[in-house]
Amino acid sequence: MTKVELQGVGKRYSARGRPGTEVVAVDDVSIDIASGEIHAVIGYSGAGKSTLLRLVNGLERATSGSILVDGVDITALSEAKLRSVRSRIGMIFQQFNLFHSRTVAKNVEYPLVVAGTPRPEREARVAELLSFVGLTGHAGSHIEQLSGGQKQRVGIARALATSPGLILADEATSALDPETSREVLALLTKINRDLGVTILLITHEMDVVREIAHRVTVMEGGKAVEQGEVFDVFSNPQTDTTRRFVSTALPTEPDPAHLRALREKHRGKLIALTFRDGGADQPIVFQTLADRGVGVNIVHGGITDVGGRTFGKLTLELIGEGVQVEHAIAALAQQTELEVLA
Repeated sequence: MTKVELQGVGKRYSARGRPGTEVVAVDDVSIDIASGEIHAVIGYSGAGKSTLLRLVNGLERATSGSILVDGVDITALSEAKLRSVRSRIGMIFQQFNLFHSRTVAKNVEYPLVVAGTPRPEREARVAELLSFVGLTGHAGSHIEQLSGGQKQRVGIARALATSPGLILADEATSALDPETSREVLALLTKINRDLGVTILLITHEMDVVREIAHRVTVMEGGKAVEQGEVFDVFSNPQTDTTRRFVSTALPTEPDPAHLRALREKHRGKLIALTFRDGGADQPIVFQTLADRGVGVNIVHGGITDVGGRTFGKLTLELIGEGVQVEHAIAALAQQTELEVLA
């Protein structure tokens, strides 16, 4: 397992066609990635997340700050010593980056050839990895014969060839359909769980973060604007950027336009309830309403799993006499987080 520490990392470029002007791609970013952790970095296009990934494996040099991989500051290494560090880091790419002129086995074998591993060991390792990623029987296949999901499995097997302690995954599921994406994410989880490999995952999809990450860093404009355990960030986002991301992956409160439509359609009192581990669950809420003679319709939202924990929001229409509804709201407010919407 590999630990990664980014301390005040920055990356500046000279602006093309504008002498004397700099572009700040990464701005004073600090992240601690524990050994054996799946850490996601999420951001919109231009946030600096892919540049950050290239800095971690030394494909680009940081302008400022330090990047420690198992305590070794790679920003201070010569190119020769940096190659040694890279041999312990696996890379998975959005567009697979496979050799189309080579078979599946030869693609997986390539890092071992570069490392000078003897042929018998190479062949045994390739067979082991193809079995691990579910491609036994495809060793002699050519890349163009494979589906997108199979190609990514080849890429993952290749990334594992030299038994790295760290894998860097750059938008590993963005080119795949939803079902295949889930299969690839399950494989990454298996790698982390069974092999103890640390994974730094770059993505713009909050569903990916929710599915497999332990911790997440949200980037905007080159800065890390929010960090934390995935459940904490999902359940209590602190920035507008994070809230926008969370809304794409979780059923939350309706936006203003949707809320106006709900108010026109539903004449009862609208409330939003937050559900999380340790709080009231749906049966308790509905029993509380029934005990007070208040009817209910679920008009928006849902409950889901975030990092193995329950979280979600429901917008409810409460139907009944005014006093009964007010008493019910007061009782619910003692059980869970509640907001009166209308």
